[in-house]
Formats: sequence, C-alpha cells, structure tokens
Amino acid sequence: MRPMRGFNGGGGGGFGGGLVGLESMAAKLAVGLVAFSVLYLATRGSQGALLLLNPGEVLGRLRVWEPFTYAFIATDPLGIIFGGIIIWSIGGFLESTWGPRRLLLASVGITVLAGFITVLLALVIPMASGYAGGTVMTTVLWVAYGLVIGRGQTNFWGIPLTGYWFAGIGAGFTLLRLLTAPAWQFLAPELISLVLVFAYVRGVSPKRLLLHLQHWRLQRQLRDRSKHLRVVGKNRPPPDRDQFLN
Repeated sequence: MRPMRGFNGGGGGGFGGGLVGLESMAAKLAVGLVAFSVLYLATRGSQGALLLLNPGEVLGRLRVWEPFTYAFIATDPLGIIFGGIIIWSIGGFLESTWGPRRLLLASVGITVLAGFITVLLALVIPMASGYAGGTVMTTVLWVAYGLVIGRGQTNFWGIPLTGYWFAGIGAGFTLLRLLTAPAWQFLAPELISLVLVFAYVRGVSPKRLLLHLQHWRLQRQLRDRSKHLRVVGKNRPPPDRDQFLN
C-alpha cells in the first residue's frame, strides 16, 4: 500500500505533503499567479481586462496573448491565496513525480489549450467573456494529483480517501459551480480542462494520437487490399505466364 499523502495538515504534513523550495517550477507558477492577479486587481479599472480571456477580442482584435495571460489570473483575494497554495503544494508533488517540464506542460499547457478551444468555440456558438484562468489551473493540478495517486491513499482535511475520490472532489467543485452558473459557457475553459487533464494523465498525447491515426490508416489500407484477393483452388490450372510479359 502506498503511504498516505496529506492535504492541508493531514498525516502527510500539509498541502500535498509540504511546500517545495522557491527555485522549483511549482513555486514559480504560484508566484506567477500571485503577481499577475495583483497586477489585474490594481489595473482592472483600466487595462486589467486585457489580461483576461475574451474570445471575441482574441478573434476580432487579435489579442493572441489573452489565452496565455488569463491562466495566471484569480479575481479575488481568496482565490489568489488558495490558488497560490494549491499550485505550490500540489504542483510540488507533481513536479517530484513528473519533473518540471511535464508539470509546466500539464498546468500551463492544458489551461492555455482550454483557452484556445474556448476561442474556437466562439466561432460557432456565443461564448461568455472575461474568463480568469486561475481556477482552471488549480482544477487541472487538483485533478491530476488525484489521478496520479489513483487507488493510493491521501487525505482531504483529515478525511482519508483514495486519489480517485480526491480527483472527483476537484471535478465536483466545477460541476457545483456549473449548477449555479447562468450557462455552461461561463465555465467553458474549466469544463474543457477536465477532459484534457484526464486524457493527459491517461497518456493521451499528440504523438500518440498521430501513431493511432497512422495505425488506423494502415489497417484500413490492408482491409481494402484484402477485398481484391481471391482464394485459388488446388485443382485450378496455373495461369499462363506469358500474360505477364510485355
């Protein structure tokens, strides 16, 4: 059995088992969230809105930076504090398991990709505006943490539970917010990120998808060719070899 990992002061000693050093990727992501969020709060009356994700503005005014900057924005003090702690602690555990590069790809990459998918959806259906992606990134790391632990034990506020249940709690927070939202479009990046993080942790990647596509095409070509094959009976006379000569 895996050792129990603590979350918020449980048997494992704090969020995700403790905070890592400031030189870690997890700490840098947490500092980035705090810094950009404070910048947004200080300038939201003027230019701060340029840091949020507005699909219409990305398409209409080519504000291509918004799917990147929105990932580091929390719009209230509690969101900044808890978001920073979750990213630092859970991100620290994932960094020790995956390494800094994969942590960056999972946290920022999935959040940014969810933002771009939201922008593309705006081409066909009306979408909301002013998305802040801090909750998207924390949800991604929360669910990834639980999926990585899997059937192993962790705890949530002192309650022992498996990693899968922990991931379910993270997804459940988003679903509860969905029940109170005016429409699902207001939570589009978070809903999209849940699908992306599940696929990512389960090993789905562009390279693997390409390999599956190539395998499918090869199988289809072989099936098409097999339709033209015929079984030659034992008593059938051999073909005239001259027919193959020019």
